[in-house]
Amino acid sequence: MPPPKTKTLSKLFRSVVKFKTTTKCSNGTAPATAKTSGATSSVISPAEDTAVRRYVSSLGASSKSKLAADYSLSSVVLEADSNSEAEDSAKQLLEEMSDILCGDIPDSVSTWKKDEDEKPLENVLESLEIPWVSNICHNNISLQRKEVSRYRKYKWVFKTTQVSRFDRLVRMCTQMLGSETTVQVFSKLGRETGVKEYNALIKGCMEKARSSNDDEVVLKQICNAFQLSRAMKEQGFKLEDETYGPVLMYLIDMGMFQEFGFICDIVKDEDSSQLPRLGYYEILLWIRLDNKEKIQELCDFVSVDDGKDTSNLRANYLLALCESDWKEELLQLLEVTDITTVSSDYVESIFKSLGRLTLESFAEKFLFAFKNCDYEAGKIAELIFFYAVHVPNLPVADVVSKVENLHAKLELAPSSATYGKLIAYCCESLKVHLALDLVEKICELGLPLSLEALHPILQAIEESYEYNLVCRIYSIICQHNLKPNKETFRSMINLSVKMKDYDGAYAMFSDLEKMNLMPTAGMYNAIMAGYFREKNIDGAMRVLKQMKLAGIKPDSQTFSYLISNCECEEDIIKYCEELSSSQVQVTKNVLMSLINAYATCGQYEKAKQVILDERVPVKSLNEIKSVLVSALASHGQISDALDIHEEVKRVGSNLKPKAVLSLIEYCGSDGELGRLLQLLEEIHDPDYWIDGCWRIILYCVRYKHLSSAVDLLKLLKNKFSKDEVATEVLCDEVFVVIADMGSTHLQFGIDLLKVIKDELGLSPSRKCLDFLLSACIDTKDLRSSLLIWKEYQKAGLPYNVLSFLRMYQALLASGDHKTANILLKKIPKDDPHVRCVIKACKNTYGVKCKRERKKMQ
Repeated sequence: MPPPKTKTLSKLFRSVVKFKTTTKCSNGTAPATAKTSGATSSVISPAEDTAVRRYVSSLGASSKSKLAADYSLSSVVLEADSNSEAEDSAKQLLEEMSDILCGDIPDSVSTWKKDEDEKPLENVLESLEIPWVSNICHNNISLQRKEVSRYRKYKWVFKTTQVSRFDRLVRMCTQMLGSETTVQVFSKLGRETGVKEYNALIKGCMEKARSSNDDEVVLKQICNAFQLSRAMKEQGFKLEDETYGPVLMYLIDMGMFQEFGFICDIVKDEDSSQLPRLGYYEILLWIRLDNKEKIQELCDFVSVDDGKDTSNLRANYLLALCESDWKEELLQLLEVTDITTVSSDYVESIFKSLGRLTLESFAEKFLFAFKNCDYEAGKIAELIFFYAVHVPNLPVADVVSKVENLHAKLELAPSSATYGKLIAYCCESLKVHLALDLVEKICELGLPLSLEALHPILQAIEESYEYNLVCRIYSIICQHNLKPNKETFRSMINLSVKMKDYDGAYAMFSDLEKMNLMPTAGMYNAIMAGYFREKNIDGAMRVLKQMKLAGIKPDSQTFSYLISNCECEEDIIKYCEELSSSQVQVTKNVLMSLINAYATCGQYEKAKQVILDERVPVKSLNEIKSVLVSALASHGQISDALDIHEEVKRVGSNLKPKAVLSLIEYCGSDGELGRLLQLLEEIHDPDYWIDGCWRIILYCVRYKHLSSAVDLLKLLKNKFSKDEVATEVLCDEVFVVIADMGSTHLQFGIDLLKVIKDELGLSPSRKCLDFLLSACIDTKDLRSSLLIWKEYQKAGLPYNVLSFLRMYQALLASGDHKTANILLKKIPKDDPHVRCVIKACKNTYGVKCKRERKKMQ
């Protein structure tokens, strides 16, 4: 966040405190004179000041006066006095902020000035077409209360599994209505605003503050957060971590340490039990400010004192240091920590940090401590796994070995659950062979093998394209009498089809009967899809016939495959009628297939009519429009595709990245660079963005837009800043295109090579220079050939046989036979293929040159 924003926020907080002081003085409390040092002031009572200092002393052992100066309200007030010339326009906002922070109830609470996006509740509900009950019949109020109670029990039962969904709902309502209106809406719907609701609203306010660069928006969101906190206190709710955590993290990220201390004071005045958790945030603050002295001071205090309260504080310090991987201070606290007394919620983070910092001695020490105190074996195994998988740069096979070795040291037998975690970890890295080895080890040890352990392996096989391994999995299932479900069979059939083993896929249907399982449409669909991929229409039709003979009704996916592979409009109509008569639900996949089928048959107007179908799900409309754009663009209907793209933008939506890529690919005519760059800005998915950027670079090469190509290459270089190989490959591909373009792009390639060296700071690769040298052969440009030949030496690339042969060919093509003969003596001729190339060059260019000389004579 920019510094001006931080200054503005700091000024706000300090001005609020100043106003608090002024208000108290006007009520009859005379302020004491501050000391000349500016360290103290009697803004607060002696009892309050003692409480503040006690809190400060609990956060650090030495230099208590220094810490008190950092955190006390007095120092904030004195700083606020230096900014006495505050603008009158901000006075009302400061007064309202002061009332919130001080806990006073202003008369203006009920008429709190709303943000620009806050609307009266009646107007909001009318705009959303929600019925508004303005008059309540008081005669039936008892009956209405019972109805409301029943409705709440039916509609608003809040389960723990709904937390993330509810947070999304609150966040969306807050963005659309504002926080205050959202609270009113919830109350009108019959749901009391509780801790979960308030926490979600405060979290939404801070997220909005983070996403904005507008100081006014940020200040308003902070005001809203404090207003909500004040409302919680009024209703008797405790301010806990979920409430104040987002606010403190925001202040930490802003580096506002004095304001941070002020908020901590407010929280601890409400509930002293929150002191240890506040210590966690304090360590994060000093880490953010890189204040090693302060961190060391706090660690020294909790290392010496060993009381119960200090133990809780130490655990929170430890958690903060683990999350930030501050090794020196972390080691200090680990030495004095009894790990068995630390909360299990914190232990996981500690072991992950031990792995990241490769502190194996501490990991073993703590694991033995848990074992000696009869800690649950399953939880110890989890800690071993957390430690091993977080050791940096450790190959997957070594992770497995480390987990097994630690189990052996602790004399713990690995369980099926442990091996299940390792199998899933191997699958995430696509180490499928290793995962299957672990499956066989489970069987050898006589441990129970869960079918769920095989599902990630099936997925990893598909992602790694090692389809043949499905045979090994099927063998394991048969040998150990596992009972796969229908989805397992469908996955195995699909993998067999992808390696074109149709006989093996059909053989699995016979095993279904042995396991008392019925075949499904999904199994037949997998085989049908394989035939369609190979353009084997007859094979796909046979599958459809076999489905009907087996009594399996086609589902929506079956019709999607059939429709998308129609070759004429009559077939489309036939399958649409069958779909309608079979009463299969029309899904988005069916509609997308219909669009692609019409576009393939040249019926572009009918393809556009699909999005007007009343069966189009509203939530899928944008996705279906994206498919339409892709279909139109790929069939040359660029104008219509762009019109739909503009229509989607006008309603405030965005096309799917794949559709934008289609526009970039097919809009690549000369003069479209500006449009292409605008399309690239609409892609937010990193992978699709890289693909789109690469396509535009190729466009720039094709039409010789050097500066734009360099700018885009710079962006790609930043994306791959940690992957030099990827950057080199991208540059190589650019020069492949230049070589394919031939003589017209040689000079462009030489200019691009110079810019890549000078501006991007990249050294040209051998492939890059080889491609340029090949382009010189087509142009017969001796000067360029000699220039590129020198670049090999500048880049520190020794000449090899291929580079010698290319240069020999370039010299012959440009007519410099004398230099070519000198170079020929340096070429090793042991390889018969090299001799063949030399002979072909002589025959091609030598004969041609002689004929040209005869014509000249």
